[in-house]
Amino acid sequence: QVQLVESGGGLVQAGDSLTLSCAASGRTFDSIVMGWFRQGPGKDREFVATITPGGFNTYYADSVKGRFTISRVNAKNMVYLQMNKLKPEDTAVYYCAGEGNFGGWPPRRRADFRSWGQGTQVTVSS
Repeated sequence: QVQLVESGGGLVQAGDSLTLSCAASGRTFDSIVMGWFRQGPGKDREFVATITPGGFNTYYADSVKGRFTISRVNAKNMVYLQMNKLKPEDTAVYYCAGEGNFGGWPPRRRADFRSWGQGTQVTVSS
Protein backbone atom coordinates (compact mmCIF):
# COMPACT_ATOMS: atom_id res chain seq x y z
CA GLN A 1 0.00 0.00 0.00
CA VAL A 2 1.12 3.57 -0.68
CA GLN A 3 1.69 6.02 2.16
CA LEU A 4 0.46 9.53 1.36
CA VAL A 5 1.10 12.83 3.14
CA GLU A 6 -0.60 16.07 2.06
CA SER A 7 0.60 19.59 2.68
CA GLY A 8 -0.10 23.12 1.54
CA GLY A 9 -3.52 23.82 2.98
CA GLY A 10 -4.40 27.10 4.64
CA LEU A 11 -6.69 30.10 4.90
CA VAL A 12 -7.08 32.19 1.77
CA GLN A 13 -9.51 34.75 0.37
CA ALA A 14 -11.93 34.19 -2.46
CA GLY A 15 -10.17 34.56 -5.78
CA ASP A 16 -6.80 33.52 -4.42
CA SER A 17 -4.72 30.55 -5.52
CA LEU A 18 -3.26 27.69 -3.51
CA THR A 19 -1.25 24.59 -4.36
CA LEU A 20 -1.60 21.36 -2.45
CA SER A 21 1.16 18.75 -2.47
CA CYS A 22 1.06 15.04 -1.77
CA ALA A 23 4.20 13.00 -1.07
CA ALA A 24 3.94 9.28 -1.77
CA SER A 25 6.04 6.35 -0.65
CA GLY A 26 5.76 2.61 -0.38
CA ARG A 27 5.68 1.25 -3.90
CA THR A 28 6.31 2.16 -7.52
CA PHE A 29 4.70 5.57 -7.75
CA ASP A 30 4.87 5.87 -11.52
CA SER A 31 2.56 2.87 -12.00
CA ILE A 32 -0.44 4.08 -10.01
CA VAL A 33 -3.39 6.37 -10.64
CA MET A 34 -3.54 9.28 -8.20
CA GLY A 35 -6.38 11.57 -7.25
CA TRP A 36 -7.72 14.29 -4.98
CA PHE A 37 -10.96 14.30 -3.03
CA ARG A 38 -12.43 16.79 -0.61
CA GLN A 39 -14.91 16.82 2.24
CA GLY A 40 -16.68 20.03 3.15
CA PRO A 41 -18.41 20.72 6.48
CA GLY A 42 -21.39 18.42 6.84
CA LYS A 43 -20.84 16.90 3.41
CA ASP A 44 -19.74 13.57 2.02
CA ARG A 45 -16.25 13.16 0.61
CA GLU A 46 -16.37 14.04 -3.08
CA PHE A 47 -14.15 13.53 -6.07
CA VAL A 48 -12.05 16.46 -7.28
CA ALA A 49 -9.49 15.25 -9.84
CA THR A 50 -7.47 12.25 -10.99
CA ILE A 51 -4.39 11.64 -13.11
CA THR A 52 -3.00 8.60 -14.92
CA PRO A 53 0.35 7.05 -13.96
CA GLY A 54 2.27 8.81 -16.71
CA GLY A 55 0.47 12.07 -16.18
CA PHE A 56 -0.87 12.25 -19.72
CA ASN A 57 -4.57 12.06 -18.87
CA THR A 58 -6.53 13.92 -16.24
CA TYR A 59 -10.17 14.18 -15.25
CA TYR A 60 -11.95 16.76 -13.10
CA ALA A 61 -15.20 17.24 -11.28
CA ASP A 62 -17.41 19.77 -13.04
CA SER A 63 -17.27 22.04 -10.00
CA VAL A 64 -13.50 22.58 -10.36
CA LYS A 65 -12.95 22.18 -14.10
CA GLY A 66 -11.07 25.15 -15.51
CA ARG A 67 -9.94 26.32 -12.05
CA PHE A 68 -7.99 23.35 -10.64
CA THR A 69 -5.09 21.46 -12.21
CA ILE A 70 -3.76 18.10 -11.07
CA SER A 71 -0.18 17.20 -11.94
CA ARG A 72 2.54 14.82 -10.86
CA VAL A 73 6.32 14.51 -10.87
CA ASN A 74 7.09 10.82 -10.79
CA ALA A 75 10.80 11.37 -10.22
CA LYS A 76 9.89 13.01 -6.91
CA ASN A 77 6.94 10.77 -5.98
CA MET A 78 4.78 13.88 -5.80
CA VAL A 79 1.30 14.83 -6.96
CA TYR A 80 -0.04 18.39 -6.86
CA LEU A 81 -3.35 20.20 -7.00
CA GLN A 82 -3.09 23.77 -8.25
CA MET A 83 -6.25 25.64 -7.23
CA ASN A 84 -7.06 28.99 -8.82
CA LYS A 85 -9.97 31.38 -8.42
CA LEU A 86 -10.91 29.77 -5.14
CA LYS A 87 -14.47 30.14 -3.88
CA PRO A 88 -15.91 29.83 -0.38
CA GLU A 89 -17.61 26.61 -1.47
CA ASP A 90 -14.16 25.11 -2.06
CA THR A 91 -13.67 25.10 1.72
CA ALA A 92 -12.98 21.52 2.72
CA VAL A 93 -10.47 19.01 3.94
CA TYR A 94 -8.59 17.86 0.85
CA TYR A 95 -7.41 14.26 0.64
CA CYS A 96 -4.79 12.73 -1.59
CA ALA A 97 -5.79 9.31 -2.92
CA GLY A 98 -3.61 6.62 -4.47
CA GLU A 99 -3.77 3.29 -6.26
CA GLY A 100 -6.83 4.24 -8.25
CA ASN A 101 -8.64 1.71 -10.40
CA PHE A 102 -7.11 2.37 -13.83
CA GLY A 103 -9.38 -0.19 -15.50
CA GLY A 104 -12.37 1.90 -14.58
CA TRP A 105 -10.96 5.21 -15.86
CA PRO A 106 -11.70 7.73 -14.65
CA PRO A 107 -11.93 6.52 -11.06
CA ARG A 108 -14.27 8.87 -9.21
CA ARG A 109 -15.55 6.92 -6.22
CA ARG A 110 -13.89 6.55 -2.83
CA ALA A 111 -13.97 2.80 -3.36
CA ASP A 112 -11.89 3.21 -6.52
CA PHE A 113 -8.81 4.19 -4.48
CA ARG A 114 -6.90 2.01 -2.02
CA SER A 115 -4.66 4.52 -0.27
CA TRP A 116 -5.48 7.79 1.47
CA GLY A 117 -3.65 10.63 3.14
CA GLN A 118 -4.68 12.26 6.39
CA GLY A 119 -6.04 15.38 4.71
CA THR A 120 -5.18 19.06 4.70
CA GLN A 121 -7.62 21.88 5.49
CA VAL A 122 -8.39 24.55 2.93
CA THR A 123 -10.54 27.46 4.06
CA VAL A 124 -11.67 30.14 1.62
CA SER A 125 -13.11 33.31 3.13
CA SER A 126 -15.49 35.56 1.23
